[in-house]
Amino acid sequence: MLRFITLLTLLFLALEPLARAQSAAAAGSKVTVSGYLRDAANGEALVGASVVVKSLGVGATANEYGFYSLTLPRGTYTVTYTFLGYEPQNLTLTLTESQTRSVRLAVQGVQTGEVVVTGTKPDENVKSTEMSTNRLDMKTVKLVPALLGEVDVIRSIQLLPGISTVGEGASGFNVRGGGVDQNLILLDEAPIYNASHLFGLFSTFNPDAVKDIKLVKGGIPAQYGGRLSSLLDVRMKEGNTQRLGVSGGVGLIMSRLAVEAPIVQDKGSFIVAGRRSYGDLFLKFVPDQKDNQAYFYDLSAKANYTLGEKDRLFVSGYLGRDVFAFGKAFKNTLGNRTGTVRWNHVFNSRLFANVTALVSKYDYGLGVPEGNQSFEWKSNIVNYSLKADFNYYRTPQSTLNFGVSSIYYTFLPGQVTPLSATSIFRPIALDNQQAVEYGAYIDNERTFSPRLSAQYGLRLSMFDYLGGGTVYDYEGPNGRQKTPVNPRQYDKGQLIKRYPNLEPRASLRYALTDNSSLKASYNRMVQYIHLVSNTTASSPLDVWTPSTKNIKPEHADQLAVGYFRNLRDNAYEASVEVFGKRMDNQIDYINGANTLLNKNLEAELLYGRGRAYGAEFYLKKNEGKLTGWISYTLSRSERRIDGINNGNWYVNKYDKTHYLSVVGIYALSARWTVSGTFNYSTGIATTFPDSRYVYQGLVIPNVNGDVRNNYRVPAYHRLDLAATREGKIDPNRRWHSSWTFSVYNAYARRNAYSIYFRQNEDNPAKTEAVRLAVFGSVLPSVSYNFNF
Repeated sequence: MLRFITLLTLLFLALEPLARAQSAAAAGSKVTVSGYLRDAANGEALVGASVVVKSLGVGATANEYGFYSLTLPRGTYTVTYTFLGYEPQNLTLTLTESQTRSVRLAVQGVQTGEVVVTGTKPDENVKSTEMSTNRLDMKTVKLVPALLGEVDVIRSIQLLPGISTVGEGASGFNVRGGGVDQNLILLDEAPIYNASHLFGLFSTFNPDAVKDIKLVKGGIPAQYGGRLSSLLDVRMKEGNTQRLGVSGGVGLIMSRLAVEAPIVQDKGSFIVAGRRSYGDLFLKFVPDQKDNQAYFYDLSAKANYTLGEKDRLFVSGYLGRDVFAFGKAFKNTLGNRTGTVRWNHVFNSRLFANVTALVSKYDYGLGVPEGNQSFEWKSNIVNYSLKADFNYYRTPQSTLNFGVSSIYYTFLPGQVTPLSATSIFRPIALDNQQAVEYGAYIDNERTFSPRLSAQYGLRLSMFDYLGGGTVYDYEGPNGRQKTPVNPRQYDKGQLIKRYPNLEPRASLRYALTDNSSLKASYNRMVQYIHLVSNTTASSPLDVWTPSTKNIKPEHADQLAVGYFRNLRDNAYEASVEVFGKRMDNQIDYINGANTLLNKNLEAELLYGRGRAYGAEFYLKKNEGKLTGWISYTLSRSERRIDGINNGNWYVNKYDKTHYLSVVGIYALSARWTVSGTFNYSTGIATTFPDSRYVYQGLVIPNVNGDVRNNYRVPAYHRLDLAATREGKIDPNRRWHSSWTFSVYNAYARRNAYSIYFRQNEDNPAKTEAVRLAVFGSVLPSVSYNFNF
């Protein structure tokens, strides 16, 4: 980390004279207008807002902090500032020298009975170089039917093409056939390692605190690394810089409250948002359940302050916890904690910098509090990160992005401590692990002509696996538990293994017409940390482990090609994408692998190749009384691991051949909106027995041969409905409220989460298959929401 700070200091010292030289050069024939674009009502940055000079046919887009820069010849121009859902502003500027011009846009007047379901420019899907990218506006997310009436970010993105899950109650999501650990989930740039509450029923993101959601499945910019499948970038609100605002809601299982206000008007603001479920409070009214606990809570906070004309500071944090307990018999806790400090600095009108320091921790614990079986088991992963990102606006046709980063990891794989002298458990402690991941990147967004644009770059990453502890080699045939040999002891901080990698990225757009384009992207991704789980869905007890001498980094090469078209003046947008992805060093497990508290975990692991390919279809209606989208994915995801399935390709546990989502939102009036979603997908792949044998009167299911995932559970489908009633619309009244009524699983489909086999109770000589459904009935709910 000290080396990184030294490098960062040298980089800043080198950029300062470059910035001054560039400013002097700009004083020639061209000048630059730059500044921030914000919401006039609350001061929130307008990410992706547009700045256009129509007479020259040039423009710029605001970055994730609302900053823009546009270089023009000297002269007088009409500059248009626009953002979807806001009144455009036209300013006539006489540019004789570079100047700063920050603009606030006002929200457009609401049209009675009309809904807009996009938070980006209406033609961005056609005009931008980005592909395999989706943005969701929180206004849209809040209208979609939700489980038990609670708006959820993760469940909303599962309605998009290429996104799936293994079923209700499953943590995380799967992107283009990848595992849940292959998604880089960021909350204000801090990584989240388990983005769920209540074992996957709800996500960690409080909707009252979220401003922007961006999901990238392909063509991932060189700025991001460390995962194979996707980037989910969640940005929190910055807080109202104009006045006090309070919002929240009361539902059947949880309540929420958010407060935002200025620190100093127009200079700084804050937001604090919290929520808590109260299932444990109801348990106290049931005599035989009063000592049990089942609840979660989280707290999100963010503050920002303008230090000067060129500097702005952001501080944000998240704290979330789940608690489950069965009296004195068992207790389980898990949670995430993050803290982020960011400093924005404008060197000059063309050079923008963001420096971030952050910490993120995920931990879980379980145990028995009292008695002769009392023990405490804990595990965690912690990372400390420092990074610097720069945007250099060379010309209206070219933006250069570059930066460096460093991450220090610590892993506690597992530690068991007896809580009494009479406990039957003995202390167990696996070796702590440390690692450092470095990254440097450069990326260029370039418009070659009105029809052709590209974004291309290169990321250099390096991973150092560090001691101390004991390192083994492993010998034995693949498919069986290996034997540890040749133990070697390393001191703390001593380098054990180093992995350097180059990761090229490129995206290309060619405009066929004003409302259609072809796009292609390629990216190589490398993942250095891995989630070890031999269950169908991840669980809180899964273990994060770094790449070691024996566990190599995962690699993925993905190529995607797509056709994008808008219809009827951008009222409709449609796209078709085909993709292919090859993955190396994929991890699987021997049959009956023990992944918990195993100091020789690497003896249970197998490695091989993966591949995923498919087509994604997307049709979206953006405007009018009826809005929504239809997404359909046809795909395949397979693995070939030496020691599994006789070395042949087999579908992995995330494979779903068909995945269909339909979302409809209809504005009945200015106060009533109804919505519905329908999901259909192929059942998950699993291994079923094909024979049985009897041992001491017990019928035991058996699988003949070395097969994996030879059957599928029945297809999944579900219909959800919702209706939202807004309070009386009075522009002179600050208090606003709404009621949301929803029905989850409207026709009571008993979707199989898993199927297991047992002896028939009436005839023990027979074996029966049993369907396990998380939700097998209709779940109605109601929630009340307010803001002022």
